[in-house]
Amino acid sequence: AERIFRSIKTKDIITYNAMIKGYTENKIFEKALDLFDQIQLNLTNVTYTVIFNACAQLCNDRATKIGRKLLDQMPDNYRNNIIILTSAMDMLMKFGDVENAESIFQSIKKKDANIYGALMNGYNLNDESWKCFKIFEEMNKNNIAVDDIVWNIIIGACSNTAMLHHCQYIMDRIPSNIQRNIQIQNSLIDMWGKCGSIEKAKSVFDSIDDRGTITYNVMINAFGLNGMGSQAVELYRQMPSNLRDRISHICVLNACSHSALLHEARTIFNEISIDCLSRLFVFDEAQKLIDDYEKTNIPSIVMYMSLLSGARNNRNSNLSEKIYKRMKTLFPNEKESLTSGVVLLSNIYSSLGEYEQAKNFRSNQIKELGIKAKIGLSWSEIKGEIVRFKAHDHSHPQSTEIYAKIVRLKSKAIENGFIFDSSWITRRLNENETIESVLCGHSEILVIALNLIQEPVPKFIQVAKNLRVCGHCHEFTKIIAKIEQCDIVVRDANRIHHFYATGQCSCQDQF
Repeated sequence: AERIFRSIKTKDIITYNAMIKGYTENKIFEKALDLFDQIQLNLTNVTYTVIFNACAQLCNDRATKIGRKLLDQMPDNYRNNIIILTSAMDMLMKFGDVENAESIFQSIKKKDANIYGALMNGYNLNDESWKCFKIFEEMNKNNIAVDDIVWNIIIGACSNTAMLHHCQYIMDRIPSNIQRNIQIQNSLIDMWGKCGSIEKAKSVFDSIDDRGTITYNVMINAFGLNGMGSQAVELYRQMPSNLRDRISHICVLNACSHSALLHEARTIFNEISIDCLSRLFVFDEAQKLIDDYEKTNIPSIVMYMSLLSGARNNRNSNLSEKIYKRMKTLFPNEKESLTSGVVLLSNIYSSLGEYEQAKNFRSNQIKELGIKAKIGLSWSEIKGEIVRFKAHDHSHPQSTEIYAKIVRLKSKAIENGFIFDSSWITRRLNENETIESVLCGHSEILVIALNLIQEPVPKFIQVAKNLRVCGHCHEFTKIIAKIEQCDIVVRDANRIHHFYATGQCSCQDQF
């Protein structure tokens, strides 16, 4: 195709568009932008759409500059083209620019299902999935038909927010013919698994006669997320061997990791998961596995993150420093993963009481990487609305009651022998702070307290958060469940914790 393109002496915009589109369809996005930079002709609607798509896929500094400049300079006659605007919205959402994407959406007078889908997909990408439900209601109000693709996006929003009421509300509105679509069924298994309702996930799984690879994988993953490693292993063994793929291995080994089933993991796969070995502190073996892997394969940052995470749980600062330095050497452009590594390593320093080192290391490395660390958020559904908190949040109108409830929970916990572990504090205490006040201000504890205020004798509380639960909140939630005699489900960034009224957690403290 390039040879034919070069042979054309007088190239028009259609010729350029065809070549650029060819690059994007073959995922050679940098070449698409290189060729776009050479164009000295008037652009067409195809050019705008294809370049916006290429920039959306690349999402690097160059793509961001080109995409924004192209959008800013786009003539008015193209600003009513819904295909171009959909591509522009998708690009902005992938840049993380939700506000400007929303502005484009609002500017469109006649909206179709695709434009609604692009907006909701963008919300899912930017951790703002709760906004999808209002958009869904707007679609219904405007009699916009919801197709399979948009239903999948809405189900994805349910998976991200992980609130049972919203999941059931959406489920009840999906037409029966669409519920029989295998892609929808797979998404529903994933949705119910991620909101902690393994029974409903299994019900959908059992209703499918012709199960393929994806169906088995999402069910195995659902078992694993909910700490049901044995059931995940059992289903993996029932899965026809010809259907198993790389994802199947990852899902079942993850399940073994979350349930400390090291023996079962070894018997399933001769190259055991790095993550599983790291969680059980078999670091030498995990490192050897990485070394053996890299003899014949390109290094994988996921492996190093798993090893670093395990080292953090074991508070092994020397090993963690070595792992992080190697990550920086091998993966200098993987800024998001390196930022997570910075947070893990700085937390290790803090857990050992080295607060100044933690502060300086985190500040210097984050500045060097040029990316912000993700703000921890927890949320829950209260009276039909999703309510979010960050740590030490006082923005809620019932903040005084929330913190008063936490004081009462803290007192009861101490009466039951609970000890607040200062090693989970990641900074120096301020003058008016105590170990208890800092630890009890974590976002998931605020959410749990609000639930207990709204319903003083609950049977069930559901919380989701965008980061991993810390060791203190895990232990404190166990004793809150026991004190209040209610089940508490917490979905963190890694897995789902079912805290029972017995004071136990489904993860068996393997997190």
